[in-house]
Amino acid sequence: MSYENFYGLKEQAFSNAPDSRFYYESSQHAEAMVRMLHAVDTMKGLTVVVGDIGAGKTLLARKALEKLEQDPQYEATLLVIVHSEISAEWMLKKIAHQLGVENPSDTKGQVISQLYERLMKIYEDGRKAVVLIDEANMLQKKEIFEEFRGLLNLEVPGRKLISIVLLGLPELETYLGLDPPLLQRVAMKFFIKSLTRETSEQYIKHRLSVAGCDRAVFTPNAFQKIFDYTKGIPRLINTTCDNAMLEGYLLKREEIDADIIEQVVKDLGLKKD
Repeated sequence: MSYENFYGLKEQAFSNAPDSRFYYESSQHAEAMVRMLHAVDTMKGLTVVVGDIGAGKTLLARKALEKLEQDPQYEATLLVIVHSEISAEWMLKKIAHQLGVENPSDTKGQVISQLYERLMKIYEDGRKAVVLIDEANMLQKKEIFEEFRGLLNLEVPGRKLISIVLLGLPELETYLGLDPPLLQRVAMKFFIKSLTRETSEQYIKHRLSVAGCDRAVFTPNAFQKIFDYTKGIPRLINTTCDNAMLEGYLLKREEIDADIIEQVVKDLGLKKD
């Protein structure tokens, strides 16, 4: 038996692997979504969403992509940046490929021409091109931001041909500053903060519900301890709750109380003696 079976879950509720089914729409995440979708709907150009580590930016990006893909007026794609050594040429080629350019050229000038033709085709079809870039703080080269500025200069009367949404850690703002003219083109910026005590509890209950749990697992004091030690950071909440449910299962506890949370956060190094 696993702890999922013990607590009546159909699957793990607190995996940190991105899964839009577990997206919890707190008031600030809902506001970020509305602002992002408004920016891309009106083709304002560049949108920036920043937040601390584990604040829920990746799930927000995936949920936004899901919404855009369900709407036929958008040609949308999501890029996740995994390291900082990528080149401007790689970025342009990747965007072109993701937006439907067949066999993007290895030559920068040529791929820009191909991308422009593709963007015009999307526009003529009455659609809007959107590129979401997660972990954009990994983009640390001035030439990449210069290419973004070049893409945002592709316009038709009254609107831009592409919307770019950058999501990343707060240092993203510093890297954007490498190209001051691009920084001036930021049409919308939003900062995602950690969850409050109340929304942390709602977040936990939401994930348990999605995973198929229909009963109370954590005591009120446990919720308080989780918030005290995680400071409302979703990724830390997930890790703490996952370990707490395993500990509760090993102890054969029907409820997870504050004592179990205390032990878990100590083991995880979140509690300093």
